Order: sequence, then structure tokens, then C-alpha cells
Amino acid sequence: MPQLLTVRVKRPDGRPIRIWVPVLPVVLVFSPVVALVVLVAAVACLVYRISVVRALGTGWRVISALPGTRVDIEQGRSAVLVTIR
Repeated sequence: MPQLLTVRVKRPDGRPIRIWVPVLPVVLVFSPVVALVVLVAAVACLVYRISVVRALGTGWRVISALPGTRVDIEQGRSAVLVTIR
């Protein structure tokens, strides 16, 4: 599971803004919403006749593979860089 999300925004004037977001406290704060999303996903799997266990396992594997991901978006002199550790 990812531990830290780093967001760096480079403004047009050249000065960057860095924001570090610890993932675990955010997940704990939003855990009621996460539980509701998992429940809705399980119901959707049953409606579309997909194995719930396999779908949840695949979702967990995708989340576990996120550390090391880097997303860079640049438009003109502005840029947003997101790194997941």
C-alpha cells in the first residue's frame, strides 16, 4: 500500500509548491466512504456476474502496485508532478 503522496506544482513564475500527503491517515479519515465504495463494488460484481473475491483481489493488487508511480503533467510554464511512494 502506498505510504506517501508527493504533489509538486510549478507555477508560471517558476516557484514550486510541494505538498506531502501521508496516505494512511487520509484512508482512515475516509474509511466510511471506502467501505461504502467496496460494498457498492461488490453489489455491482454480483449484478454483472463477476467473482467478488477476484475483483476485490485485483483491486488490492492495483493499489499495492502504485508505489513508484510518477505522473507528470506540463502545460506551458506550469507543471504538476505527482509521485507515489
